[in-house]
Amino acid sequence: MDRLIYTAMTGASQTLNMQAAVAHNLANVNTVGYRAEEHRLRAVQLQSNAQPQGLPTRTFVIEASTHTNMTPGPIMITGRPLDIAVRGAGWIAVQLQDGSEAYTRAGAFEISVNGVVQTRGGLTVLGDGGAISIPPEVALSVGVDGTISTLPETGERKTASSIGRFKLVNPPEGDLVRGADGLFRLRDGGAASADESVRLVAGSVEGSNVNPAEQMVNMISLARLFEMQMKVLSTADANDQAATQILASR
Repeated sequence: MDRLIYTAMTGASQTLNMQAAVAHNLANVNTVGYRAEEHRLRAVQLQSNAQPQGLPTRTFVIEASTHTNMTPGPIMITGRPLDIAVRGAGWIAVQLQDGSEAYTRAGAFEISVNGVVQTRGGLTVLGDGGAISIPPEVALSVGVDGTISTLPETGERKTASSIGRFKLVNPPEGDLVRGADGLFRLRDGGAASADESVRLVAGSVEGSNVNPAEQMVNMISLARLFEMQMKVLSTADANDQAATQILASR
């Protein structure tokens, strides 16, 4: 009966992991630029040195892969000059605390007390030449190619002047890995080259691509699956007890 317990026990454990992932997605329904996580499972046979091909009587469930849904979220107009959304494929480069580079679609940016463009989490947003510094008392505008232009807020308004450009990249999806902080990095730990074909929508942010209705259905399905797996374990235990009683009575 232990073959039944192997499958049900490991299946229940992975079901709990999938429920946690769905709950995480639901918690980020309103998070700007969030990408939903998807988990896939598969059944494998228990392997050992004596049985490298696996034991057909011992099958358990493991996580096959963790996949990020790269479908773009909806673009929402905010009117803020430092809110930018990537239209289509592409990413915005930011600098981590250790100086390395990461990528995000959450384009709700702010200006620090030092006049540097940063994320709401305090990370420096990168331009083609490093950090982007904004002079005081200017009106900002961002072009579709990421160019940042300024105009004086006081006095005679003259021709806009360019002060920098957001570093926009578009590496292959397979080269990206998601970190625990929700930011993406290159698998090799390097920095992606700027891609001039990436386009922005100024005064807007990209919403989460989580479909709450779909995630709720997934949560209910996983809850029912977990109940079934617990029922299987309970049945296996009852069968073992019955078999023990029969053997003991002989």
